[in-house]
Amino acid sequence: MANRDAQRAMKHAPLRFKPVSNCSPAFEKRLPIVSPEGLPHDEFLNDVRRILSSRQLTNATFVREFEEVAAEYLGVPHCVAVASCTAGLILTLRALELQGEVILPSFTFHATAHSVLWNGLKPVFADCDSETFCIDSRAVKWQLSEKTVALLAVHLFGNPASVVDLQTIASDLGVPLIYDAAHAFGSEVNERRVGTFGTAEVFSFSPTKLLVAGEGGMIATRDADLARKLRAARNYGDSGNYDPDLAGLNARMSEFHAALALRGLRGLDARIARRNEIRLQYQQRLGSIPGISFQRIPHGSRSSCKDFAILVDETAFGKSRDWLVDSMEKENIQVRRYFWPPVHRQKLYCDIWEKQPLPVTDRVSSSILNLPIYSTLSTKQIDKVCDAILRSYKFASKSGLARAQRA
Repeated sequence: MANRDAQRAMKHAPLRFKPVSNCSPAFEKRLPIVSPEGLPHDEFLNDVRRILSSRQLTNATFVREFEEVAAEYLGVPHCVAVASCTAGLILTLRALELQGEVILPSFTFHATAHSVLWNGLKPVFADCDSETFCIDSRAVKWQLSEKTVALLAVHLFGNPASVVDLQTIASDLGVPLIYDAAHAFGSEVNERRVGTFGTAEVFSFSPTKLLVAGEGGMIATRDADLARKLRAARNYGDSGNYDPDLAGLNARMSEFHAALALRGLRGLDARIARRNEIRLQYQQRLGSIPGISFQRIPHGSRSSCKDFAILVDETAFGKSRDWLVDSMEKENIQVRRYFWPPVHRQKLYCDIWEKQPLPVTDRVSSSILNLPIYSTLSTKQIDKVCDAILRSYKFASKSGLARAQRA
């Protein structure tokens, strides 16, 4: 019994790995994985003064201006500012008045799936593409049924999903296509902005995004009637006559958040360009390391590069993804495993999901590792991150060789 208890304790104990070397860490101070971008300086204080003097703190001048400027930037007729991307997804599904099943990826942030549950809809998970990490349109077809009432895709890490294939499926079935575009403000497909696809696309402006409002989101749509419903939905469902049209939420964006986002729009494209330079620098430096691979950006697409991820093949690299995570933390480099575990294996969803295998999602999720990326990251800092990964690989390969020799 004692031995079994000890084994159980070891199974649930946090992972601990031997350090790669006795050298000093790559960074004296911890290098964060994200740093809020596009934050304004003193000019924002003037905006705050204007808001306070107007005594209108929500859904007023700055919110309307942000919606108009964002619509022009995206090339879409209607933008509805909301309190968060999650609220935007919840309200979009509610405004569409759906009942039944929604097909979505499991390889995503769980808020995508939460929006489905909040509306009393059943999530049906489809596998992701092994190269783009976005939902696989072929896997979507396998999950279609007479109960399917909507498709909910994700532009993962800012990499646009297969918009043409997904729209064909949705149109053939006659169901709405919604995009969780939380990562993708500024992403493009064939020089057309994300935000103009599907029935609606919903963005996030939280501190980890390229366009920061502090907190906030926005729904972009070409459907005027849907936009009208959403404007009521964000205000408890009340369109202004104190007689709600639908059960909405308090999901209004404040004037302060809108003003912050408006300032952040300046220089957004330059930040996206810099992030893509960083992505290419990482790929150039790390591409020759066995067991390391990258997310593929399809030809004609521009990713916002909200995140940069590598996949770690334990057999070729010599050590596991989790070992590399620990190694990077010892180098004072903050990394993440987005998204692990995948949604279908999380406790809220594992009993809902009917245990159908999602092999690609499981493989990608178990090997994903996200590295620091933001436009202010210097070439020297990127090189130091790459050097740390290379040192880890050399240590891993030597350890593997020593084990093989002993065997």
